[in-house]
Amino acid sequence: MANEKSNKCLFDFTEHEILSQIYATHVYDKEKLDVASLFTMAKNTLNRATCAVDKALSMGASAPTDEKILDASFSPPLCTLKLISYEMQCCKSNTQCEENDLMIHIQNKALSILKMLSGYSWDAKAVLTLASFALDYGESCVLAQSQSSQSEDDLAKSVRTLKQTPVLLNATQLQKHKQDFVDLNKVIKETLEVTQCIFELVKQSNYDTNDVADLETVLMGHIEVDVYWAIVTIVAITTQLSYLIRDKSKKQELNDFAEKLKVIKTKLNKKIEIYKGHKEKTEAYSKLVKVIQTSTEITVLLKELINPRSNILPLTDGSTSRPVDIDVVKEKNVLLLISDLNISDEDIALLKIIYNELKKEERHKIVWIPFLEKRTDDQEKEYKSLQSKIVECQIPWYIHNSTMAHCKLSEESCTFIREQWHYKDKPSIVVLNSQAQVKCQNAIHMIRAYGFGAYPFTSAVEENLLREEGWIVFTTNHITQRACGIKEKKHILLFGGDEKGIQKFDKKAKTLVTVSTDKLIKEKDISIQLVPIGKDNFEHFWSGVESLFISQAQRRTRIDNEGSIVRKEIQKLLSFKNESTTWAVLSTGPSVVMVNEINTVMKVLDEFSEWKGKALKTTFKEYFESGNTIEKKETSQGLFRLLPHGDTIHPWDNTRAHDMLTV
Repeated sequence: MANEKSNKCLFDFTEHEILSQIYATHVYDKEKLDVASLFTMAKNTLNRATCAVDKALSMGASAPTDEKILDASFSPPLCTLKLISYEMQCCKSNTQCEENDLMIHIQNKALSILKMLSGYSWDAKAVLTLASFALDYGESCVLAQSQSSQSEDDLAKSVRTLKQTPVLLNATQLQKHKQDFVDLNKVIKETLEVTQCIFELVKQSNYDTNDVADLETVLMGHIEVDVYWAIVTIVAITTQLSYLIRDKSKKQELNDFAEKLKVIKTKLNKKIEIYKGHKEKTEAYSKLVKVIQTSTEITVLLKELINPRSNILPLTDGSTSRPVDIDVVKEKNVLLLISDLNISDEDIALLKIIYNELKKEERHKIVWIPFLEKRTDDQEKEYKSLQSKIVECQIPWYIHNSTMAHCKLSEESCTFIREQWHYKDKPSIVVLNSQAQVKCQNAIHMIRAYGFGAYPFTSAVEENLLREEGWIVFTTNHITQRACGIKEKKHILLFGGDEKGIQKFDKKAKTLVTVSTDKLIKEKDISIQLVPIGKDNFEHFWSGVESLFISQAQRRTRIDNEGSIVRKEIQKLLSFKNESTTWAVLSTGPSVVMVNEINTVMKVLDEFSEWKGKALKTTFKEYFESGNTIEKKETSQGLFRLLPHGDTIHPWDNTRAHDMLTV
């Protein structure tokens, strides 16, 4: 490390301090290297070398059996390996380092190697350094083994002497330094395993992780530090080996390095398992998507979705609680009900009505998929209670599955239902035909609004209903009887949001309702109906709005300009959902003519008498039905004027510098 930190122990440096040093040694990964082949070569060499030493130490080692076959076309970067070897083994001053400076020597050698390998990827740096050591260690073991061979020639003796390896496997010297060689081999094996973890983690990270936010950043974070420790340890091993070969009394303690590598190995293995788990889930999900998108049989789709890896009968007849085979839905259209255990009595009763109509033709089946990602102790009781309700209602729908232990969906199925079918933890009905085609991703709001009148519950039917009756009916018909005036072409003021804001607006809005005492309004038989969206119907309302918005967004390339306007109206309304803002929707029958926040509407109500008398030249009723736009101009009079019909300003247009309200 830096000279100013020379008095600091190597193992006391923080990751931040290490990173500040090693980042300066790295440039863009421009050097190409077959890391996998080089690692295979290094691993095979070190496994055999350590095995030879263990055998010489009478450790009972057997020859490695898990060696991989090396690609015959691979050519190792010999020059680079030699340069690394030189850097690890030689002191430029040609003198041995003093014992007090040994750690500094190791640190500086590691940094020099990192600078030398600045153009390589981080895993390549570790593998190159390991391979360089494997070359030297393996060569020394080969020369030492040749000493006991009867066919050893003078050339081999000369090379052994030149390499200073005569005592490496000498029986006397081995016993003298037995524990040192045991420790040396142990650290070599740990270093090999850590380098393999680094290589494996980088390989796994190359797998597509775009669908999981920040997965690669989290799991690959600070792998540079792990590479640094691998290289530092290899330098320490090389230093210790040089002492042992030369039979020096000075030694490099390696136990601290071994312990450090064990910690790193445990951490890296956990990351690798996370990557592998993600890869398996992604592959399973991709397979599921492919099967569902290409299936032409409803039975194949349902089998893959609810029970792909089990031999247990996947469905249960809800009316008899008996297991049944998936073939009961073969060549049938399926209403796939997806929900947790909170299905309302109203929805169950509605499904009974739907079933009673569907059973006349015997072309449809209802299948319920309990969507249970997390289980609690109370769920078994709730599950049984819901099953009993189904039996009491005499709805012979099919359930996946009869017990809590078997009804849990796979993780990929849960992901598919959420991402592809946009399940939002509220009851949903996916309509599938017998050829496994999705005819509507969520028909439950259509069914709630129109009952069997929405048959056959397809997206095309939904579009027709929206065109004929408007989206306001779709989202409100099933939550309050007070909205029935929509179908009667009455003026409806729908509002919600903050409870205090609702109460305040309700009081103010009643002024508009009571203006029927006005002679002009009374003569034209004008009526305005207030429909507040409070706590009792909040979830149903917004669930319907969200479902409709998703449905419109999915078909946006096929819908006409009218559909585009509907989508914008719904989008504007959705912008108020998670805010404390109180909002209002004004409609004439099913035709929505205003979506805005309450403050803007309040201004209109406050100045009703002004603009009614000065801006409105026609009757109140005719004014609402005209579809014109009121625009408040910032004038001293604060009056309103009518814009021409062709110059309508929509509430979502934020480019105008004035308050406005479409009615």
